This record gives sequence, C-alpha cells and structure tokens, in this order.
Amino acid sequence: MIQAKEQLLAALGDALAEIAPGAAIEPAFESPKQAAHGDLACTAAMQLARPQKKNPRELAGALIAALQARPAVQQWVEALEIAGPGFINIRLKPAARQQVVAQVLAEGAGFGQAAANGRKVMVEFVSANPTGPLHVGHGRQGALGDALCNLYASQGWQVHREFYYNDAGVQIATLANSTQCRLKGLKPGDAEWPESAYNGDYIQDIADAFMARATVQADDREFTGSGDPDDLDGIRQFAVAYLRHEQDLDLRAFGVRFDHYYLESSLYTSGRVEEAVAKLVAAGKTFEDGGALWLRSTDYGDDKDRVMRKSDGGYTYFVPDVAYHVHKWQRGFDKVVNVQGSDHHGTIARVRAGLQAAGVGIPTGWPDYVLHKMVTVMKGGEEVKISKRAGSYVTLRDLIEWTSRDAVRFFLISRKADTEFVFDVDLALKANDENPVFYVQYAHARICSVLEKWKAEHGGDPAVLATADLAVLDAPTEFALMNRLAEYPEMLARAAEGLAPHDVAFYLRDLASAYHSYYAAVRFLDGSAAAMAARMALLQATAQVLRNALAVLGVSAPERM
Repeated sequence: MIQAKEQLLAALGDALAEIAPGAAIEPAFESPKQAAHGDLACTAAMQLARPQKKNPRELAGALIAALQARPAVQQWVEALEIAGPGFINIRLKPAARQQVVAQVLAEGAGFGQAAANGRKVMVEFVSANPTGPLHVGHGRQGALGDALCNLYASQGWQVHREFYYNDAGVQIATLANSTQCRLKGLKPGDAEWPESAYNGDYIQDIADAFMARATVQADDREFTGSGDPDDLDGIRQFAVAYLRHEQDLDLRAFGVRFDHYYLESSLYTSGRVEEAVAKLVAAGKTFEDGGALWLRSTDYGDDKDRVMRKSDGGYTYFVPDVAYHVHKWQRGFDKVVNVQGSDHHGTIARVRAGLQAAGVGIPTGWPDYVLHKMVTVMKGGEEVKISKRAGSYVTLRDLIEWTSRDAVRFFLISRKADTEFVFDVDLALKANDENPVFYVQYAHARICSVLEKWKAEHGGDPAVLATADLAVLDAPTEFALMNRLAEYPEMLARAAEGLAPHDVAFYLRDLASAYHSYYAAVRFLDGSAAAMAARMALLQATAQVLRNALAVLGVSAPERM
C-alpha cells in the first residue's frame, strides 16, 4: 500500500494540474472515517470549489475522470466514488494492500527508516543532579529521551545524546555535608543531624566507601577516598564520583546511553557564563536595579524581567542555562530538544528570551522542550512513596527490580508526557492481555511459534517467503493487518515531528490487536503449500514491524514467552 499510495499521490498531483492549472493545492489523501467507505479519501474537489467557482461534486467528477486515465490508478485502484458534498472515496485493489508484505520482507530492519538528511539534533535528557539515586521521574525522562533519539535516527537525523550534570551549587554542598555527618557517626534522627541533610541509606554507603579509601570511577573521572572525615573537599569530590557511577549503573540497566556528559561547572571555568552575560549587556538587553543585573526578558514575551546577577554577585540559575544553550548552538545542532520535568516550565520563557537577546542567530522557539508530569507508583493496591535506599522517593532501580526493564520502558512511554502516569507494579507483572507490554511481546512470540511449527511440521523454508504469491491474502483480518503494517512509516515520521514517542506504543498495541484477531480467525497451517507460504510471509512481515517498533522504544522482542 505504501508504494501504491506514493504512486497514487503523484497521479493525483498530475490530475489536479490538469483540471485546475495553477491552483495552490497539495495532493493529499486522508483515511476515511469508516472503513466501509474505502481505503483512502480525497477532499481536493471541495478545496477547489470556491477558488474555481464550481460545484464540488462537479469538480469531483472531473477529477475522477482525470485520475482514471493515469496508469497508477488503473494498476492499483478498484473503485472511485463520489460521496457527500464532494468527497472522493478510493477503494484499492487487493494487490495494492498486499505489496506491503513484500516491501517489509525486502527492507527488514530498515522498513520505516528515512534516508540521511544531513541534519544534526541534540536531545538532552535525564540530567540528574549527582546527589542521589535516579528516581522514577528520571526513568520517565530516560525512556522518553531515548525513544525520541531513536525516532529522530529513523528519520535520517544525526543524533547526539547529552546528559547535563549540575555539579555546582547548594545541593552538592548538602551532599558533602550529609556524607561528612555520617562519617562522624551521626544518622537521621540524631539531635545534631542537619534538617537539610539527605537521609537515604545511600549516604551511609558513600561514607563507608570513603572511609575504606575506595576508588570510584564515573564516566569521566576517578577519585580515591582519603578516609579523613575532616577532608570536606575530598568528601565532596568522592561523593559526586560515587553517585555518578551509581547513576551510570542505573542507566546501563535501563539500556540508556549518552554521547557526552556536560558539566555545569565547565560553563564557569571555560568563561562561557561571563561571555554570555557580556553578549547580553553589549546588546543593550540588560539593566541594573537594586545592585542586581536584570534581563529585559519581557521584550521577548516573558511575564516579567528576570534577575541575572544578584546583588551578592552570584548568578541566578537560568543564566548558566543560557550559556549552555548558546554553546549548543555553536556546536552546530540544527535542532535541540530538552526532556525535563514539568517543574521546569517557568524557565522556558526566560531561557529563550536570553537566547534571542544574545543575538547569535538562534531562531525563535529554539530549543524545543518535552515536559513530563509525575509518576505515581502503585503496588499491592497502595501508593509507594519511599524507597529505603533513597530515603524519600522510589528509585528507577526499584522499578526495574520489581518488574523488568522492558515493562518500565514501555509503561513510561505509553502515555503522553504531559499527563500524570500511574505505574501499577502488579499490572506490569501480569502475563495476560491487561498488561500492554506483555500483549505486544506475546504477539511477536506467538508469530515465532507459528513459524517454527510451519518449518518443523510442513518443511517450510523461510527463503521462499520473499517470493510467495500474496494474492491469496484476501480475508478481512488479513487486509486489516496489512493496513496496519502500511501505516508504520508515516506513524514514525509523525511521532518524530510531534515529539510523541507514545504514538509508537499506541501503534504497537493496535498492530498486536490486529494480529491477535487474525490468529483467532484463520487456521494458518491448513490448505495448500502456497497458501501457507503467503500467510507465513504476512506473519514474518508482522514480526519484523513489531521488532522495528519495539526497538524504537528500547524494548525487546522475545521469541518465546
């Protein structure tokens, strides 16, 4: 159907040029609201009616006549019908829908992939402060960000994954002080324990490792503990390296990788923060008031001007963000996407205002943001709020250990990012149709089982599937399944364009549903060898698309369950 649709679009463009020369209308098809109306619909006649000053049904008749003269229409179209005020419903020949099977088998893992477009995109995600284990919100960011990267790669983008470490500021000082307190024998609940300290058991783990003079290695650093409880700077460096290593392990367990880890501290040591501030001052976009330096962010749509440098000389938190994004732009990324929690919503206007005011050529609306809402964890019918290890929240590692990496990734992508999500641990463990990841993976395993049975009991040879005669695939459930396969490339393109990886999860459930319906309706291994080969070709193609889509989400496609 994909090849047929492409050829029919070209034919529609030619027919429109014939009946309405010079008309500014793009050839396009829509999906009919009801399947009984056909496979494709065209509204071009109604769009042309006003500028052409003609009756839309009359124009639809002329357009049908022009279309019927085109070879592609003669090859792929069974019927063209006028409906309502001027819709054209198009019913395709079986061959138009069947050819997607051969295309999937020919392209394999490349089905749905676009050619390289020469453009670069950076996706920044997770970016957790190195002050504790990754929580479930970081997990949602990891799943969303990694899937977005895979989506962009599928559309021909050169993708760069980046993790921004906030390794400066009050939270790092709190981490060092909390660890030092543990080293000196204090614990949460003691009278001397600081109210602002981190209470999780992981702080004791860091203290024990520091006292044992352990060496910890993170992505870009290695540090050995001195064992001296009074060595506060050494404690700080050790604790940061220790937690970065722990976060690395969590991300590895989650199947998430990064191309670069960017340190907030480097923005200061490299002079980029000062350079960004100097650009804003030179552009006349700042003013001083009350001993502070302000950005005229209201010039760019912000609701009020923002303090950049406080009266004590310290910078507010959005200033290094501006410097960081100027550097992203200087590194040559055509597109930048930040995946962050919804609590960052207030920073978007001021960061974009700073980037526009800097006058370095950054387009309006750059960068893009995907903001996600909270995740609530339910287990045994009750909300789980605290992890003993973290002290105040459920960790990503908890979720993976309670369920599986596949379940966590699929679940955390299965809703739009801007909706709150309830992660039901009990549901993620169910081996039935209620569990969406099981439902999808079981479809793949079921297909593998049928293909193995075909080979074992009927001497089936997978090598013949690429040349199987697909004409016998004419059952309603077969057409429904082939239509789903044909939707995959356009779905991927829309999901990437709309920053919507949840669309892939929705598609997978629909594709699995179409397969399970087919499984219930047809006896695959009855009939002639040719009929079985055609059905096995459809199953092989379905398994391939399931694998391709699951790979976008970073979820496995098991052959047995």
